Amino acid sequence: MTKVSCTARSEQIRVSEPSGPVATKPLPISQGGSLHMRYPPQEGAAGHARCLEMRMKPSRQFFLGLCSMLALGFLYHSGRISLRGWSGDSLYDQQGFLLKPDGATLPLELVYKYGNLSEGACKPGFAAAKMTAIYPKFIKLAPMFLDPNYKRYSKIGGYSPPFGVKSQERIIDILLSATKSYGVGEELDSMNCKTCIVVGNGGILANRSLGQRIDDFDVVVRLNEAPVRGFERDVGSKTTMRITYPEGAIQKTERYEAQSLFVLSAFKALDFKWLRHMVFNQRLHSTDGFWKSVARHVPRDPGDMRILNPYFIQEASFKLIGLPHNRGQMGRGNIPTLGAVAITMALHNCDEVAVAGFGYNMSTPHAPLHYYEKIRMAAIKESWTHNILREKEFLLKLVKAGVIQDLTNGICGAGC
Repeated sequence: MTKVSCTARSEQIRVSEPSGPVATKPLPISQGGSLHMRYPPQEGAAGHARCLEMRMKPSRQFFLGLCSMLALGFLYHSGRISLRGWSGDSLYDQQGFLLKPDGATLPLELVYKYGNLSEGACKPGFAAAKMTAIYPKFIKLAPMFLDPNYKRYSKIGGYSPPFGVKSQERIIDILLSATKSYGVGEELDSMNCKTCIVVGNGGILANRSLGQRIDDFDVVVRLNEAPVRGFERDVGSKTTMRITYPEGAIQKTERYEAQSLFVLSAFKALDFKWLRHMVFNQRLHSTDGFWKSVARHVPRDPGDMRILNPYFIQEASFKLIGLPHNRGQMGRGNIPTLGAVAITMALHNCDEVAVAGFGYNMSTPHAPLHYYEKIRMAAIKESWTHNILREKEFLLKLVKAGVIQDLTNGICGAGC
């Protein structure tokens, strides 16, 4: 290989072959492949500059090549990292959950912190810490209900109901100006640590005598029209809030609890219009657009009504359960059950989370679906919007990792 070298004093250059008018005469190539050329004195500085430029060209090419190789290497390895969910040696599944959630551990500082608490004391931030341990993408901050600042929450602005508030801002503003309250309640909002239980409607609650244990939680969340009166021994008597939608709301006013929050989980634009009639106590002239009969009156003051943050539906569906995105529109099998939505809400807003009355055992189609009626388990298979099997996988992860406690053991069954 021909060598290239420059010296300032001798104004010599060694190049691969003679070229240009600056050489005084052709010189033979010396042994080793070198060529010596002398520039005229008046071109000494310029010649030396050209010499340095020629000397730098191989270095520049070398570094360009090195950078290209590094870039290709980075893309290759980053691609392997991004595809880890598809490989057999990954620790996480496609949703971002640990493949073995029961092996998740808390940071040592939290282990010491919780270990120093008295037995039975509420553990601040426990559910969120456990959730983050098995799902590192979890971010706790998400308000429970919509408030006048909801437009700042960009995650819901780009989706239409049920996953967001797009095109519903005007009516939501009207509703929020009437309700004027956006928290759970002054006493509960001021608590440093809250325990919450989401009471499902499953038939597994029957004859379990869990009523007193359920009532011991700071926040008791109930769903749709599931009754309390007459079932206190099994489901308790306390209701902090009842989350529902028009078709699921209690229709007989006498069945409402004396004190509880009425929380709308809107699944379609029409649900907000229905709530406006309830808030302003206006007569509902038509029920067109609803898939079954709806409540025509809710015996609650506007200050006791709330709108559930639709982000919890969005997160439960697309991120946690992994249901079809369907371009952000409601479609077949991409809507989580209200119970899964309520659990997602609790993970963001409660320090400890428990559930009761959850779990669909498809192997017992004749078992009661709900604790308060005779509909059988087989009816859930006819659901158009829910994916019960995928949802059960999600809840099972939470139970196995200790993120939530299942009082009726319907989610895990004999598998835990």
